[in-house]
Amino acid sequence: MPFAPKCLPFRGIVSTSRSRSAGSKSLAACLTVALLSSAGFAQSQSQSQTRDRASYVNPLVGTTNGGNVFPGATVPFGMVQFSPEATPVNPKRPIAAPGGYEYRSTELRGFSLTNVEGWGCAGGSGDVPLMPITVAVDKSPSSDFRHAYAAGFTHADEKAEPGSYKVKLANGVEVSLAAALRMGVATFAFPADAASRVLVRTSDSEVGSTAAETKVDAATGTVTGEVTSGNFCGYINEEDRRPYYTLHFVAKFDQPVTETGAWKDEKVTPGAATAEGGTGFGPKGFPESGHGSGVWLGFGQGKTVRVRIGISYVSLANAEANLEAESKAGTTYEDVAAHARAAWNAQLNKIEIEGGTEEQKTVFTTALYHASMTPTTYSDANGEYTGMDGKMHRVLEPQQAQYANFSGWDVYRSQLQLLTWLDPQRGSDIAQSLFNQSQQDVNGRWDRWTHLGGATHVMNGDPADGAVAAVWAFGGRSFDAKAALASLVKAAEVPTPEDLKDAGCPVECAGQRPGLDQYLKLHYIPVGAPAWGPAADTLEDVSADFSISALAGHLGEKAVERRFLERAQYWKNIWNPKAAPDGGYFMNRKADGTFPMDLVDEDNDSDHKPQHFTPATGAGFVEGSAAQYVWMVPFNVAGLFDEMGGHDKAVERLNHFFYDDKGKPAVTNAGDLHAELNNEPSIETPWLYDFAGQPWKTQQLVRQVLDSIWKNAPNGIPGNDDLGEMSSWDVFASLGLYPEIPGRAELVLGSPIFTRVVVHRAQGDVTIEAPAADATHYYVRSVKVDGKASDKTWLPEAFAQKGGRLEFELTDAPAKNWGSGANDAPPSFAPKGQ
Repeated sequence: MPFAPKCLPFRGIVSTSRSRSAGSKSLAACLTVALLSSAGFAQSQSQSQTRDRASYVNPLVGTTNGGNVFPGATVPFGMVQFSPEATPVNPKRPIAAPGGYEYRSTELRGFSLTNVEGWGCAGGSGDVPLMPITVAVDKSPSSDFRHAYAAGFTHADEKAEPGSYKVKLANGVEVSLAAALRMGVATFAFPADAASRVLVRTSDSEVGSTAAETKVDAATGTVTGEVTSGNFCGYINEEDRRPYYTLHFVAKFDQPVTETGAWKDEKVTPGAATAEGGTGFGPKGFPESGHGSGVWLGFGQGKTVRVRIGISYVSLANAEANLEAESKAGTTYEDVAAHARAAWNAQLNKIEIEGGTEEQKTVFTTALYHASMTPTTYSDANGEYTGMDGKMHRVLEPQQAQYANFSGWDVYRSQLQLLTWLDPQRGSDIAQSLFNQSQQDVNGRWDRWTHLGGATHVMNGDPADGAVAAVWAFGGRSFDAKAALASLVKAAEVPTPEDLKDAGCPVECAGQRPGLDQYLKLHYIPVGAPAWGPAADTLEDVSADFSISALAGHLGEKAVERRFLERAQYWKNIWNPKAAPDGGYFMNRKADGTFPMDLVDEDNDSDHKPQHFTPATGAGFVEGSAAQYVWMVPFNVAGLFDEMGGHDKAVERLNHFFYDDKGKPAVTNAGDLHAELNNEPSIETPWLYDFAGQPWKTQQLVRQVLDSIWKNAPNGIPGNDDLGEMSSWDVFASLGLYPEIPGRAELVLGSPIFTRVVVHRAQGDVTIEAPAADATHYYVRSVKVDGKASDKTWLPEAFAQKGGRLEFELTDAPAKNWGSGANDAPPSFAPKGQ
C-alpha cells in the first residue's frame, strides 16, 4: 500500500465505544488521519469539526429540474456513491433520472453502490442495488427490475447530509447509509414484527448489464460478486451499446443468515446461494424486463442488519482489501458517517466565507460540494486499476490516485480549474489520469467523455487540451506535462483511422478530432465531415488549439506555441459577415468554401421546407444555436468584437442576447436567440462585458443569475450539473471571479456576494474583501490588488497561482468609470498583426 499514511500499521475504522482505552483513542486518531489522507485532505479532523461547513450543504438541491445529481452518501472524489435508486416518475420512461434519483419519485427500488454526479443521457453505473424487504420472494425481482419489490417513501422521512443518507421506507424499514473512499456501510432496521430480508440485485445496474455473478457464504454472512456494464448513452448509438467495466464487490453482514435464495430471469430458487446472468442492454439500448440475476438473504424476524461493502474495478481480492483498509468488523454507520463528514468539512473549508444570506451560504456550499464529487477515485488501495485497454495498471509516483469519470466537454471550462486551484496535487493526478487513459486507448486517443474504463466519445470537440492546459496553468505541476503535450500535439496533427470515419456520429463520434484531415486542409470542419455540428466542432477545435498553444507556452515550447496560436484563429474561416442583418455569425461551410444560406429548419423538419439563415438555427451546432455560439472565441474576444464591428456593436448584441424586449433577463428557456446559462455553450458569456469596457453589466447580470436560477431547492440547479461543471460556475461567480480563457489562469472579474472569502491554498491564500456586499451592493466602484488600486477587469495568472489579496469597494449603482478604459479589458490572444 504505497500511498497509505505512515501511521497505518492498523487497518480500519474503530467503532465507537464508551470504554475506549487511551490506546484505542490513539488508534482512532491515527485512522482518522489515514482516512482523510487517503481522500487527499490536509486539514486536521479537529479543524474541520470546529467549522462544520457540511451543515450548509443540501444534497437534495438539483435532484429535479434535470440537475440529475444524487443525494446519497459519498466522500469527496469517492469511488463509492451509496445512493437510492428510484422508480420512474413517468411510467413510459425506463429510468427515474440519470442520477438514479428523482425528487418527484415516490418509490425506491434499492440502494446502489455507484453513481455519477449530474450527468445526462440515461445515466449509468447505479451498480448492485441492495433492497430491504419484509415480504417473501415469490416472484423474480428481474420480472420488472424498475418496480418489483420497490417501497414507497416520503421526503418527510428522508435525511441527506454530506457522507450519509437516511430514509424510512413505507414497509417500515429504516435505512442508513454512509460511505468512505472505497467502501460503504448500511444499516437496515426492520420493524419488530416483520421478516428481515435483503435483495442483492447484482445485475440491475442503471442501464443494464451483460454479465453478473453472485455468491452467498451463509456461514460467514458474506456476499461476493461482480457485474459487467457500460452502455452510457447506448440508446442513442450502438457505438456505446457495449460493456466496458466490471465492478467487483464483497458485502459482509453482521447478523446470522437464516435463509438464502437466488433468481435468474423469471426463475426463483429458494435455498440457492449462487446466481449468474445479466440483464442485457436490450435491442434499443435499454434493458428489458425478465432478464437478470441476484440473491437474497434472510435474517429472521425484526432484526437490525448492518453490512459493510467494499468495491473494486480490478478484482474481488482488491475489493476485499479495500474494505479491510477502510473498516473492520464492528464498524458502524455512525463511525463511517462521522469520518465522511470530517472529510467533507476538510474540502469545504478550503473556501471560507463570511457574510451573505443563509440562502447564499447554502447554495454556494452545496455548489462546492457538488463540484467536489467528480472525477471519482478509480485506483484501489494498492494502487492498481483497470486501464482503457482492459489490462491491470498501477499508479506510479508522484501520482497518488487514478481518477475516472470525465465529462470533458463540460469540465474543461471551469471545474478542473477550481479543483486544481484548491489542490494542485489532485489536479496533477487528474491530468496524469487523462494522459494514462490516452496511452491505454486506441491510437493514443484522448477521449472526450470517459466513464470508468470506457471511452464513450460523447459530445464534440477535443476538450482534453483545455483540461490539461488548465491544470498546469492553475498550479498542477506533478504530472508528465511534456509527454502529455507531445501526445496532444500528435493527436491534433496526425489523423487516426477513428478521425476519418463517422462511427458514432453525430453524438458519439469515435475520433478524438473527427474530420481532422479536412480541418488540416481547409482550416475548418466542412459540411459532410465526421462531426456532430461542423460549425460547433470548428469552434471547439480552435479553443483546443489555443489550449495547446497556451500549454506549450507555459512549457517553453515556443514553436508549438506559435503554430497552434495561428491555428486558433481558424474561427475566422466560418465567420460569415452576411449571415444576418444584425451582423455576422458563425455558420456551416461547405468544402468548396461556400456558405449554405438555405438551411433546413430542424424544429420543423417533417416537411423539409428550406428557410433563409436565422440566428436561431441549430444547424451546425451542438446543444445550441448560431446566436448562442456566436460568442465562442473566449481566447480572442477582441478579435471577435472587431469582426462584429467594434465594442459598441458587440455590446448591443450582448444586450439583446441577455435581455428580452422588455428589459427582463432572458438567460434560461428564453428561446434560441437568448442565452442558456443552464448549458455549457453560454456559460462564459456574462463576463464578455468586461472585454467591451462595460464591466458593470457583467456585475449586474451575474448577480441576477445567481439570485434567480440557483436556489436552495430541489430544482435549484439550472439543468444537468454535468459532473460538477455547472456548480463550479456558481462557485466562481459567487467569488466574483471566472476563468474565461481556456488553458490559462487569468481570472476575469465580476463582484463577490460575500463580505469576506479566504481560499486556502498551499501555494498562497487568496483573500477577497467586499465589506459592502449585499443584495443591492454589487457594482464595483474600485478594486485593490495586493493593496494597489487597479482599474483592470482581470487578474494575471500569477495571482491565481501564487495567491494574493483583493479588496472590492461595492456600491448600489453602476460605477461606469471603473474598468472602462482602453487598457482595462482582459487580454485577447492572436499572432502579432492579427
